[in-house]
Amino acid sequence: MPLLSTRGAGSAQGFGFGSGGGIVYPVSIDFLVVAGGGSGGGGVNLGGAGGAGGFRTSTQSVSTKNTVITVTVGDGGVSITSGGGVSGENSSISGTGLTTIESAGGGAGGSNGAASLAGGSGGGGGASSNLPGASGNTPNTSPSQGNNGGNGINAAPYYGAGGGGGAGQVGGNGTSTAGGNGGDGTASSITGSSITRAGGGGGSVYTASGTPGTGGSGGGGNGSNGAGQPGTANTGGGGGGSERDSPSFGGSGGKGVVILSVPTAQYTGKTTGSPTVTISGTNNILQFNGSGSYTA
Repeated sequence: MPLLSTRGAGSAQGFGFGSGGGIVYPVSIDFLVVAGGGSGGGGVNLGGAGGAGGFRTSTQSVSTKNTVITVTVGDGGVSITSGGGVSGENSSISGTGLTTIESAGGGAGGSNGAASLAGGSGGGGGASSNLPGASGNTPNTSPSQGNNGGNGINAAPYYGAGGGGGAGQVGGNGTSTAGGNGGDGTASSITGSSITRAGGGGGSVYTASGTPGTGGSGGGGNGSNGAGQPGTANTGGGGGGSERDSPSFGGSGGKGVVILSVPTAQYTGKTTGSPTVTISGTNNILQFNGSGSYTA
């Protein structure tokens, strides 16, 4: 269904009752919770790519008026100039009577001498030391929130680093001529349109003669033989790995996002944190690009 309207936080006009008066409980709400992606490894170290932030969905019922749903949106891992990357931060939703849903930040990409890190999806391994990719779906959730990162390989002539894991696919292994591609993310239609998020970053490669890994669909940043590309903001995409730039920056991870879908007839309009509010069909869609709350 098309998105019919867009308003800022706390605007009740056109979005249901605006006060909770007359709303019949329980209210069924759909949630999408994506954590921040990990950053890629960097320096003269054949950096592996960052893993995507964890990707989780939930449908829950709010039974009591004025239940505050607290939304936390995790940042992506910061770009680094040398060594292993930085893991992303967790995203979550919580509230009285609800099951807390927490997605784990994406794992950091590795580099020469620095191991990749586990997370929602795992970071890719650095190439110089044949480092393995790290585990995804850490901590374990069912359904899985992400996948493993790919392995790096210390093999001439171009020494490919591993790609970061994505929500829907493992990261690719590096080869002697190419960095591993990032794992693809997962599509969701919670906003009314199918959008893919939480792709892993691409691994680096030794020289411009090699082929750097491409970021996975859903916001993963490309790898490079220079500076890795960042993951896309508010997708939880992993950052690309970097090699031999001056300075050589591993790509930063993309910030996460939390989205709620609330029946329009039961929408209160009570928000903090300035979510973007749209209408799709018979639902109000609240997209939180930063932390805040919704009072049901």
